[in-house]
Amino acid sequence: MYFIVRVTSSQEKITADILQSKVAKTGLPVYSITVVEGMTGYIILEAENELVARELITNEPHVKGILPTPLSEEELSKMLEIKQNAQPINVNDIVEFVSGPFKGYKAKVKRIDAAKEEITVEPIDAPISIPVTAKMNTARVIQKSDLNK
Repeated sequence: MYFIVRVTSSQEKITADILQSKVAKTGLPVYSITVVEGMTGYIILEAENELVARELITNEPHVKGILPTPLSEEELSKMLEIKQNAQPINVNDIVEFVSGPFKGYKAKVKRIDAAKEEITVEPIDAPISIPVTAKMNTARVIQKSDLNK
């Protein structure tokens, strides 16, 4: 069974490591602990049953709780499915931020760091042109550059 565990935001990897150590020490029937990129504040546990999952997370730092309904394998695969139709972002494209502190703002892409999955942009309609670096998954392309067509 798969369970979604709520954790302190940005502490997912640390919490997963702590829980993995506990599994190794106690031998609880926990089959996997997964940190999903883009799922801030949550980790996924695969455990024998809800009792085991709750025993694992009890009194552990950064753990806030467990969602009451377990996931089926089908629900989990839908949740983790990579969106193939996402448009790649290129230099000079115009993007709109769909999440994060710049949500709703439009900007022109100036640089791409694929290794870090970050883009550096200059906001459009800003009185002063200040470069901003943000994660690629927080923006979507709204206008492709003529150079990239």
